[in-house]
Amino acid sequence: MSQEQAEQLMQQMQMLETYFADLSQRENTFLGVFREATAAIESIKSLSKNPESDTLVPIGLGTYVPTKISSDSKIILNIGAGVAVEKDFPSAINYLEERIKEIEIAIQDTAAKKQDAAQRLEQGKAQVNQLMQAMQQSGQPPKSG
Repeated sequence: MSQEQAEQLMQQMQMLETYFADLSQRENTFLGVFREATAAIESIKSLSKNPESDTLVPIGLGTYVPTKISSDSKIILNIGAGVAVEKDFPSAINYLEERIKEIEIAIQDTAAKKQDAAQRLEQGKAQVNQLMQAMQQSGQPPKSG
């Protein structure tokens, strides 16, 4: 393997590591949204069982206002692009469950891409190790970048 090929391999490895880190960040974001959606469903179910309850409403920078929830089985749901709609509890739960299904698919897709990137990284590391061994056996010191 020539020096130029070795440098290309190292660049590919760096790109793969960056890609893997990006996928990990995406996966964490999806998992956070998944947890939030699941918690929202549980909260809606709790409200349907106990429509009169006390809660804290965040108003910013760790500041909360105590308030009472007096639910009439309606909830405001942000559906994206700055649009919010009023839905009854069962419809809101259905909407959130559909979103969870989409998130699960995105998580699975991201995990598959991460696994592929990890395999390619391992292959690249094996190639780098082979290159280093070949250079050591030939008595040629590895060039540091």
